[in-house]
Amino acid sequence: MTIPPPDGSRDRRIEDLSNLYVIHPVARALLPMAIRRGLSANAVSVMGFGLGVLAMVAFVDMPGWRGAALGLVLAACWLVADGLDGMIARATGTASRTGRILDGLCDHGVFILIYVGLALSIGTAGDWAVAISAGVAHVVQASLYEGERARFHRRLRLQAPQSAETHVVLYDRIATAADRAGVRLDAQLAGPAGPAIAARYAACAVPPMRAMALLSANVRVGLFALAVLVREPTLAWWIELGPLTLVAVVTMAWHRTAERRVAGGVASGPASAVAAQHAGLHPGT
Repeated sequence: MTIPPPDGSRDRRIEDLSNLYVIHPVARALLPMAIRRGLSANAVSVMGFGLGVLAMVAFVDMPGWRGAALGLVLAACWLVADGLDGMIARATGTASRTGRILDGLCDHGVFILIYVGLALSIGTAGDWAVAISAGVAHVVQASLYEGERARFHRRLRLQAPQSAETHVVLYDRIATAADRAGVRLDAQLAGPAGPAIAARYAACAVPPMRAMALLSANVRVGLFALAVLVREPTLAWWIELGPLTLVAVVTMAWHRTAERRVAGGVASGPASAVAAQHAGLHPGT
């Protein structure tokens, strides 16, 4: 069987390093076998959820370095499955919004179980309050991160924003919340100078998007392993509520600034000047 070529769905410049060098290479190595065995993307999503549940059990029932190590390994396997399901969907032409929602629900489900399991292991009302607050912050941050990544990639592909289907409007509401702030830039990308504008946008947007990778699931898994290692489960929650919330606010604002800078620069001169700048030429040469 011919191994499908890389699908190019992710821009390496903004990818989490653990995804770039560990998770996605392993998932890609497993892709031919998964296709030969007829595994569907949705089946792999569910299998990944099972691995995430086992990671939760290790984190909760085995405090200290053993639980941290085993939970980290199982969580890494879950993340591999989380990458593999999308690769299967794209390689087999079975990608769908429903599949994406299932994938997202499985991801959120794993983290909910980890939060609840750790909170049950402590049992105090105060820690439950912190866990619930951190869980809400996690859902918002993860949705915003997903939306920013999708927005970045569709702009580089010169794709227009898509309205959510009826059955996933609520799920997409947070992720697409910032679309309205970029209407001007999206309109310019749809024009004749779209490719040049997209290149300029990428140059401005890569830094905030790279910083936003701190909101990835991989980072949160590492935080839980660290919290279990030092026998302080609430550590991950406080980092979620404090530093990661700050990361979300700062990087969202940074990305909006990049959008305004590009849109304003395009509006200040003719499209031909933007195209000439992209080609490394001065207008009129």
